[in-house]
Amino acid sequence: MLRLEHISKIYPTGEVLKDVTWEVKDRDRVGLVGVNGAGKSTQLRIIMGEVEPTTGEVIAPADYHVAYLTQEFEVDPSRTVREEFWTVFTEANKTHAEIERITHAMGMADPDELDRLIHALDKAQRQFEALDGYGLEAQIEKILPEMGFQPEDGDRLVSSFSGGWQMRMSLGKILLQSPDLLLLDEPTNHLDLETIEWLEIYLKSLNTPMVIVSHDREFLDRLCTKIVETERGVSTVYLGNYSAYLQQKAENQEAQLATYERQQKEIAKQEVFVERFRASATRSTQAKSREKQLDKIEKVEAPTGSLKSLKFRFPPAPRSGLEVIKIEDLTYTFDETILFLGANLLIERGDRVAFLGPNGAGKSTLLRLIMGMHEADEGIAEIGKHNVLPGYFEQNQAEALALDKTAIDTIHDEVPDWKNEEVRTLLGRFLFSGDTVFKEVRALSGGEKARLALAKMLLHTANLLLLDEPTNHLDIPAKEMLEEALHDYDGTVVIVSHDRYFISRVANKIVEIRDGELIVYNGDYHYYLDKIAEEKQQEKQRLEAEKRAAKKAEKAAKKKGKDKQKKAAKSRS
Repeated sequence: MLRLEHISKIYPTGEVLKDVTWEVKDRDRVGLVGVNGAGKSTQLRIIMGEVEPTTGEVIAPADYHVAYLTQEFEVDPSRTVREEFWTVFTEANKTHAEIERITHAMGMADPDELDRLIHALDKAQRQFEALDGYGLEAQIEKILPEMGFQPEDGDRLVSSFSGGWQMRMSLGKILLQSPDLLLLDEPTNHLDLETIEWLEIYLKSLNTPMVIVSHDREFLDRLCTKIVETERGVSTVYLGNYSAYLQQKAENQEAQLATYERQQKEIAKQEVFVERFRASATRSTQAKSREKQLDKIEKVEAPTGSLKSLKFRFPPAPRSGLEVIKIEDLTYTFDETILFLGANLLIERGDRVAFLGPNGAGKSTLLRLIMGMHEADEGIAEIGKHNVLPGYFEQNQAEALALDKTAIDTIHDEVPDWKNEEVRTLLGRFLFSGDTVFKEVRALSGGEKARLALAKMLLHTANLLLLDEPTNHLDIPAKEMLEEALHDYDGTVVIVSHDRYFISRVANKIVEIRDGELIVYNGDYHYYLDKIAEEKQQEKQRLEAEKRAAKKAEKAAKKKGKDKQKKAAKSRS
């Protein structure tokens, strides 16, 4: 068990943590939630011993081993997968490399040198055995398939695998260390839906307790057994998953508000009595007694007001024609990979479409084809011709925004007629206040860049929004505000996102990119999941029927062969 006891952390820029107390027990999966800057990652670094708390302490057994999966996966692209796993065992890895070096040298050595190398090899092999090297080899061979790798993948270079597979390597390396506690910092960032779902299932199968920092609400909902919220530097513990946390928090705030209002009503009543009878000859003693009671009363605090959050609405969208996006017989190849092969799709006014598919399937490319930023090899992908006004949010805001401009200049350049006060008011709605409006874009965090890009979108009238991973780098309150803004928006929306919670709140139609085609599901995300499960069941039944038919045919063929043999035997006799 590990426990944080009354932790505070003060930096020169201010106090991040004020009073953080929570614990993680055997098999707990704890989700840390809070707005960006609330100190979630700071708590992970304090647990790791990378940051010293200003006050308080971390209580854990002396031999307690904590492993940390950071947001950036630490792998060497020049190694093979098997070599990458070997790096976990530092001493054994050195000895293993020495054995390979000696073995290679023996093939080219003269007789005198060969004798020396044989002795050196014997010494290295004995050292390798003392380190349980062959047992470690077995552990690596065991974890490779657990992480989803095929036997032949062990000899492939790390660089040949996608980010999702490199995450699996990083996780596998951590698990080879047999940690007592696993820390995960935004583990679903940049992963496709298939990999996220694999990660959920795999983590749930582990007995290792873990602490998870994530803005992926669906991930927290499916995985966590406890939620720790940090708000204004103070932690509050909620038992259950993310949905249970939301419900408990709402109930707690409602109960606290009711108690606060009852107490305020009673205090006001007593204060009126004290003022009325303070100078009364017959009731002054009673008034003074009640006044003393008021001074001693333990006052209930009013519920904490909502933290300052992102507030915006998209401008009213003028009515477009019925046909908003048309894709016909689209074929497009990128780096010799066929992304689309005769794909067709029609998006109409009012549709809320989410494009789904694994990383590399062509989701972002499809948005750029629609925007005319790429040219199709064959067919068309175009915006409707009748009053369709598009607004495009690019996935990589570091490329979409001019890095050398300040936040205030970025907005000013779009609306040069606006006064400074008007620009600052808009930026204030996106949480840019004080001197932060003068920060250069290159100095902004990922979340700040995303908010600045959203603010920029509001300056232009659009009745079609194409949003490529709009929730990347946004904290949960900002995601909720974006969902609310899209809910109130009266135009057409096309989104690419790996945030399942966001998709389920926004989309009313799902389009899956599969084998170069666009497969349409005319319903929300949960409808899509049901249909996918139904398709898998039908495919399973089809394969089972084919297997039964093959067995029946094989049995019939054997019977026919035996009958033929019997007939031949009779004719010979």
